Amino acid sequence: MRRTRVFSMAGTSFVLAFVLFSIANAQDAVRVLPPGQIPDDARLAPPKDLEGYFPFSPPASAAQWNVRAEEVRTQLKVALGLWPMPPKTPLNYEVVGRREFEDYAVSNVRFESVPGLFVTGNLYEPLGKEGPFPGVLCPHGHWANGRYYVADAKALKEQLESGAETDPVAAENPIQARSVHLARMGCVVFQVDMLGYADSQQLSFDLVHKFGKQRPEMNTNERWGFFSPQAESHLQSVMGLQIWNCIRSLDVLESLSSVDKSRLAITGASGGATQTMLVAAIDPRVAVSFPAVMVSTAMQGGCTCENCSLLRVGTGNVEFAALFAPKPQGLTSADDWTVEFETKGFPDLKKLYGLLDAEDQVQLTARTEFKHNYNAIARKAMYELFNKQFDLNASTEERPFQRLGIEELSVWTDENRPSYEPEFERDLLGTLTKQSEEQIQPLLSGDAAAFGKYRQMVNAALEVIVGWHQPAADQLDFDVKNKQQQEDFLMIAGLLHNEKNKSQLPALFLYPNENWNGHTVLWLSKDGKSGVFDEGGRLKSEVAKLVSSGISVASIDMIYQGEFLPDGQPFQETPRVENKREAAAYTLGYNRSIAVERVHDILAMAAFMRGHDRQPKSIGLVALDPNMAALGSVALATQSDAFDFGVLKTDGFRFGHVDSIRSPDLIPGGAKYGDVPGFLAMASPMLLRVMGEDKASEKPVRLAYEREGKQAMLTDTDSDVSPVDWIMNQLSAVATQ
Repeated sequence: MRRTRVFSMAGTSFVLAFVLFSIANAQDAVRVLPPGQIPDDARLAPPKDLEGYFPFSPPASAAQWNVRAEEVRTQLKVALGLWPMPPKTPLNYEVVGRREFEDYAVSNVRFESVPGLFVTGNLYEPLGKEGPFPGVLCPHGHWANGRYYVADAKALKEQLESGAETDPVAAENPIQARSVHLARMGCVVFQVDMLGYADSQQLSFDLVHKFGKQRPEMNTNERWGFFSPQAESHLQSVMGLQIWNCIRSLDVLESLSSVDKSRLAITGASGGATQTMLVAAIDPRVAVSFPAVMVSTAMQGGCTCENCSLLRVGTGNVEFAALFAPKPQGLTSADDWTVEFETKGFPDLKKLYGLLDAEDQVQLTARTEFKHNYNAIARKAMYELFNKQFDLNASTEERPFQRLGIEELSVWTDENRPSYEPEFERDLLGTLTKQSEEQIQPLLSGDAAAFGKYRQMVNAALEVIVGWHQPAADQLDFDVKNKQQQEDFLMIAGLLHNEKNKSQLPALFLYPNENWNGHTVLWLSKDGKSGVFDEGGRLKSEVAKLVSSGISVASIDMIYQGEFLPDGQPFQETPRVENKREAAAYTLGYNRSIAVERVHDILAMAAFMRGHDRQPKSIGLVALDPNMAALGSVALATQSDAFDFGVLKTDGFRFGHVDSIRSPDLIPGGAKYGDVPGFLAMASPMLLRVMGEDKASEKPVRLAYEREGKQAMLTDTDSDVSPVDWIMNQLSAVATQ
């Protein structure tokens, strides 16, 4: 903080009394827009959903792509709850059955991706060939019963008559067909169940894939369930768990002596392709990828298992596929949402590969005469790619095989087959939470080196969770709409335009007339800019005291506050997409939460104040409403130099205790990294006053300041000095140094 001269407080009581009297009707006068008119803010448009348009624009250079690719890869990991990657606990891999045929074998296998959660499936291995062999992971899509799928007579007839399939057995179960033929070609194939399919019933099909209604009994601060606001705050999703299952399945393949660890591939169709492109994007072990009938600029994935909060904000599936470049990748399109991929999306993907001198490493099999599929034609394209990349020298022509049924493929018996229990779901999320806390809390509360790792980790997470990029000075403009000269200060009301995100914020400035000491405070309130006034329309005593002491005060209507609400009613439920299923990911997987947009508003206002012609000596943040103080903590953690000092009265507010997925206080990921105390610790060594926390909850903040030898910059919750007096005392103390 810059040094400043001392300003006398003599006569404050007289001036304060005058201020309270002279602006009794100021509240009505500070409205910026005509009654009934709301700000022209682009963020008020209907939220984007999975049916939107998601183009990919390759950058101008490979260097630019490397930066962008790392950003998106981190976004995927954060969104999926894999930042940091969870601990890899013992797999407890079991083979519970095996059948051998002439040139391949099929084993029924299971393992634990998380203690107590079984991943189930079949392992197909070559017989009569010498290994080690390439390992291929095969996640399936939303075919009925998954690997137990059997096409009905009508579908079978259509597949054969259209030429999509030539062998009736393969047409009955194309999932099994590709596994058998890859084994015959010389690959070890792991066909795994999606959550809720076939043998994977610990989490039910209806929960994972058909979730539609919030469950109040699962929306609790302890022992919560999936799709709850608590799960969102901790970035726990069925999609993230499904991707983790795939990563652990690669661990299984790597653990097998018959598998060549340098030759790992993944392929799936539809929802299986969603898993394919995401695993290939974030797991560097994958050498070849083949996502079928999924990647496009159109629909991004309709199932709850294909969506999670933060995932596609500012990005989409084509860019996810691009993350695999320059490694070999094959894709297919059909008469579904991928029908235009050949002309919309794939040319850009190919251009990116060309930019990396690998244009011949990406291929598209566009057979749009067929409906959604992973048919024989698509499978042959995949076989040819794997054959070439893995030097298999094998035939890509499928041969007849014996289709196995449920009893032959299952990893369970009637005696030990698990089923869905709500308590298991709660226990599982409890385990995931404990694992995460055991990774993060030691960094938050550890020594300087540990906290440095914490800061680095959370900075990267906040790039995703908040996604703030400060606008340039010429992108911020204040349009004055109203000026009122009071006896001892000037009141200015107007609109803050942010060209970067097309936002427009009603704002109010209170400038002392003669004794401005160069210091400015942004006053946050749950009531927006009107929060500087009391119910009688007068300046609140705390605000009046700041102004009369020579400190200017600013306040704003953040999005969905004040003039954003034409009816004046409290804002309680955030906008949502038209999808009626009550999963937050359908909205927050494509759009930032309202709470995060408000953090943007705080930081935009701070940037404008910092760059103002009057050049303030310091800028402070004051938030005495707990939810506003929590947003303030996120703002301070996101951009540590936005403010020079802060007073935050949190009263124990926690993002992990937000009780609705449509609450304006919900931040996906807001609880994962230590919640409010963690964000406050990130503010060190800024001059900070924290109110409403106990000794235990404030400990991470205190430790952060102690590590830097800046204990004097933190005033804890025990201080009985009022917030305004604290500000004036601190500024006076700095001025005398």
